Amino acid sequence: MQAVQFETAVANGVINIPEEYYSRLSPVVEVIILSKNIPETMLMSEKSLAKDWNTPEEDEAWKSLF
Repeated sequence: MQAVQFETAVANGVINIPEEYYSRLSPVVEVIILSKNIPETMLMSEKSLAKDWNTPEEDEAWKSLF
């Protein structure tokens, strides 16, 4: 997987990918929408951390906090 980063406009749910990136993209791409208020590192690590954290054992361990 190759990552590219750019800012672009979104209009009616359509993301405009700059032409300079077309040759780098496979037919399937993953888009991460970053909120200006959320640190990028938090969003980028969420998927990998979910593998360990989204388990019944973790839910049990943390249930007293909810």
